[in-house]
Amino acid sequence: MAKTSAIDNSPPSKEDSSYPISVSKSSSPEVVEGVHRFFNNVGISAFIPENNQSKDFYSDILRYLLKAASVQRGRISCVFSVQPVVANYYGGLHGSAVAAIAERVGIACARTIVAEDKEIFLGELSISYLSAAPQKEVLVVDGSVVRSGRNLTVVAMEFKIKRTGKLGFTARATFYHMPPAKL
Repeated sequence: MAKTSAIDNSPPSKEDSSYPISVSKSSSPEVVEGVHRFFNNVGISAFIPENNQSKDFYSDILRYLLKAASVQRGRISCVFSVQPVVANYYGGLHGSAVAAIAERVGIACARTIVAEDKEIFLGELSISYLSAAPQKEVLVVDGSVVRSGRNLTVVAMEFKIKRTGKLGFTARATFYHMPPAKL
């Protein structure tokens, strides 16, 4: 879609579309218009300012909001403040922010076990979204190494609302070690 305002609810014209739009013949114009309106309302086609397009911009935001509380061998605990900049349309923590936090905490936790000279990379990340984390809440993110061997390390994480102790998200990350051990 072309750069349009988040409050523009008019359907796209063929002239302002950057990508070809394919609409099924079985879809009614009302449904197509409704989908377009939904995307505009959630800001999916809003213009992204130039200063927000720099490399690792999202990482800078997370670095500011995520703080280590305790670090032990195989365990790490962090706190994360849910601010509007990482909130979704409904006012809760955005799913992509949960994934980015899980990756960061997982790497930090794995690094308490895996030697610095070993390169690791994220091979798998699974997340269960159990409950929303509203804006202005503080989350406690606890990570622990489930197992670590020659070729991989598995880290489990829990995201709890600090004030209530309610579990909001769980995550499990598998990190592969490079180079792989010779068999």
